[in-house]
Amino acid sequence: MADEPQQERTEQATPKRREDARKKGDVPRSRELTMTGVMLTGAASMLLFSGPFSQRFLSAFSAGLTIDRAQAYDTSYVLQAFSSVAGEVFIGLMPFGLLLLAAVFLSAAMIGGWSFSLQAMSFKVERLSPVKGMKRIFSANSLNELIKAIAKFSLVAVIAVSWLWWSVDELLGLGRQPVHAAIGRAIGICGVSLLVVSCGLIVIAAVDVPFQLWQYQKKLRMTRQQVRDELKETEGRPEVKSRIRALQQQIATRRMMEEVPNADVVITNPTHFAVALKYDDARMGAPQVVAKGKDLIAARIREIAADHKVPLFSAPPLARALFRSTEIGDEVPAALYTAVAQVLAYIYQLNETLRPGEQRMQPPVPEIDEDEF
Repeated sequence: MADEPQQERTEQATPKRREDARKKGDVPRSRELTMTGVMLTGAASMLLFSGPFSQRFLSAFSAGLTIDRAQAYDTSYVLQAFSSVAGEVFIGLMPFGLLLLAAVFLSAAMIGGWSFSLQAMSFKVERLSPVKGMKRIFSANSLNELIKAIAKFSLVAVIAVSWLWWSVDELLGLGRQPVHAAIGRAIGICGVSLLVVSCGLIVIAAVDVPFQLWQYQKKLRMTRQQVRDELKETEGRPEVKSRIRALQQQIATRRMMEEVPNADVVITNPTHFAVALKYDDARMGAPQVVAKGKDLIAARIREIAADHKVPLFSAPPLARALFRSTEIGDEVPAALYTAVAQVLAYIYQLNETLRPGEQRMQPPVPEIDEDEF
């Protein structure tokens, strides 16, 4: 019983859980928003294209209902006339249908985005279970959908009846107009009627969209244990991560040791720290740290340097300052230019052949303010 509060879905869904849900086709959707978008698109299409629609329909019906004497005795004419009228009507309605189809996709994607998943269309045996079917029918969600459907029907019915009562004279007046004008006017009235009814649907969609988003977020909530398990799956277990870091450190150390033979000098503590420097005035703006370490790693750097005859220079303050202020591949900080330059000048001088009477310079003693590092 003490563990029950931890199993409550109190945590917000992680990005991975949201992505997994999207892959399964589980995204927020609002049927009311889709219906509202379709209705508004249909109303706008009727109002904008009532003239071309009425002209095409009138010509199609006139051609289909006009029969001369010879055609009246032709048994195949009726099928030909029907095919011709159907083709004309289909071509006339095609732009209207394409606009409605686009409205379906666009309005559906407004709150959940585009999502296509084969998993959502896959066959699942549990969907055939009568018990689970009854649970869905008598669930709180079904009750909510029923209440919403009743409210929607009531609101739309009140608006539709009120509008029909308001425009009854105009509807009855269609019978006294010429056919061409009556068809065009009828399409316009239908468009205005759809627009008026859609105003009620806008109110319903404005309430339903936030509710669907809230319900979707609630469904995706996770327990703390689920969050911890997912973190282990995505980032790996601590012992595995530790092993990976150790392997990465070994590889980095091996690569660093391979650069020691190419160094110009190794500045030492002399026992605790070792920093290997290299300088190429043609490619570098300042000397570069190619290896560094302390204790055992420092001892290994000194050993490799001795094997490859890389000079070792003991300068404890400078070694500590370089170790603390640089990383592998960094250039020497500006505050240490003078000290490093003195050391390199001394090392280069050791490799030169002295002229008669010339004496070698004394080893420098770099002055370092270690408080800056």
